[in-house]
Amino acid sequence: MELAKIESVLDSYFEGETTLAEEKMLREYFSGNQVAPHLEAYKNLFIGLKNAQAEVSEKEVILPKVTNSSNRRRWLSVAVSVVIVLGVVGLQFSENNNQLTPEEEQALAEFNKTKETLLLLSNSFNKGTGELAVLGEFTIAKNKILK
Repeated sequence: MELAKIESVLDSYFEGETTLAEEKMLREYFSGNQVAPHLEAYKNLFIGLKNAQAEVSEKEVILPKVTNSSNRRRWLSVAVSVVIVLGVVGLQFSENNNQLTPEEEQALAEFNKTKETLLLLSNSFNKGTGELAVLGEFTIAKNKILK
């Protein structure tokens, strides 16, 4: 078998892009006696895969009995109906709780006014700080000139 083809299929194998026929070809190549020396490291891997393919379990597998599908479908539809009803009731309940009392509305309005006032105050302080930075640069330049 051509060594270049084996190397190409081996690269495809490690990329997960080989067909079953190509994998069989690799198992047969590596179980033979004429393996290239630089590919000897893969020989045990493919021999193990070939041996694992031949293994058969002697343990008896007992599958659980399948229940009546119509009975399961009936209970599933009941469960889905209950979830939908609970969702609708919960949505109605949450909408009723979102209404604010007059005192809460007044407190919210005052909070928003206070927030606007504090933002204006913050902007004014930021402008003043910018002007102080210019004054600081002026002082540094003046001190350099006077020295």
